[in-house]
Amino acid sequence: MRTVRTEQITENIREMCIEANHFLTGDMTEALDRAGESEKSPLGKQILQQLQENLQIAGEDMIPICQDTGMAVVFVEIGQDVHIEGGLLEDAIQEGVRRGYTEGFLRKSVVKDPLIRENTKDNTPAVIHYTITAGDKLRLTLAPKGFGSENMSRIFMLKPADGIEGVKNAILTAVKDAGPNACPPMVVGVGIGGTFEKCALMAKQALTRPVNEHSSIPYVKEMEEELLERINKTGIGPGGLGGSTTALAVNINTFPTHIAGLPVAVNICCHVNRHAVREI
Repeated sequence: MRTVRTEQITENIREMCIEANHFLTGDMTEALDRAGESEKSPLGKQILQQLQENLQIAGEDMIPICQDTGMAVVFVEIGQDVHIEGGLLEDAIQEGVRRGYTEGFLRKSVVKDPLIRENTKDNTPAVIHYTITAGDKLRLTLAPKGFGSENMSRIFMLKPADGIEGVKNAILTAVKDAGPNACPPMVVGVGIGGTFEKCALMAKQALTRPVNEHSSIPYVKEMEEELLERINKTGIGPGGLGGSTTALAVNINTFPTHIAGLPVAVNICCHVNRHAVREI
């Protein structure tokens, strides 16, 4: 049994909130660079260059890469041989988010009640998902999710008879309906299978997979490649102003499902597909 103190968790979460909101991961930066080189539209190329300049300025001056610093989503993978000491794990994570957003001078966008709409003034609570894993490590993934793209996400409860073509059409429909509102070039996270809530969670998790990594399942990898090509042929383009780069990646996760169902969730993220990962 390995002991991890809550103070260590809080400090890591605080740092991750600031890191994720100021710096893109290496795979996302490389994807934007490649897009800037391959974009066919002069206007699209100009937009991509402006996005790259924005990233450079944000890093040098410690300004958030997007004014919407998002609602914090935290994936916690806890080894079953880890013992948390010093308080509640939930409290430690929420305190880390509170410190990260207040001490990092990040925009506070969370309201206490979805209808009364009073701001919590520290961007808490975060949305936290827990998974028990083997071993004695604690792995944290923090993803600030802006709601311009979040609002464009969809769930489709398809029939099994709709098959793989029905799934592809649903994903393309979600992307086309999102259009410029998702701040393209976007990353498209997809969850197929499970239940209503499981496919949505898989779609969210898919956004944290590096954009240069495909599914290990051959037919899913083919779907990812085909859909990326078809999405980029829609002409939506960078900023929704036309071009050949509408998406940087399509990441698909799958899970077993019921004989009577075919749930599909599409969780779209904008060009600042922000996340930070740490292992304690």
